[in-house]
Amino acid sequence: MTLALYFDYVIFPILTLAVILSFIRLYKGPDVADRIIALDLIITIGIGMVTAFSLRSGQALFLDVAMIFALIAFLGTIALSFYLYKRRMQ
Repeated sequence: MTLALYFDYVIFPILTLAVILSFIRLYKGPDVADRIIALDLIITIGIGMVTAFSLRSGQALFLDVAMIFALIAFLGTIALSFYLYKRRMQ
């Protein structure tokens, strides 16, 4: 099995299943914190998909996109956790 087939038949379907399960948690999620964690997980899985696609296609440019997604996810998680912290303090 070549690396390209491994990406196509193993890695991408697993990442797709993980995104679907995360969207279910985002939809159901009983609390706001659960939804924030699910959204952060979706972005993290998206970073993994972009990185896997970068390795699959041999284009290093996509790694820059993955780093930008990681920065946005980090800042979004910090902002939302700060919001939740301030909301509980009131």
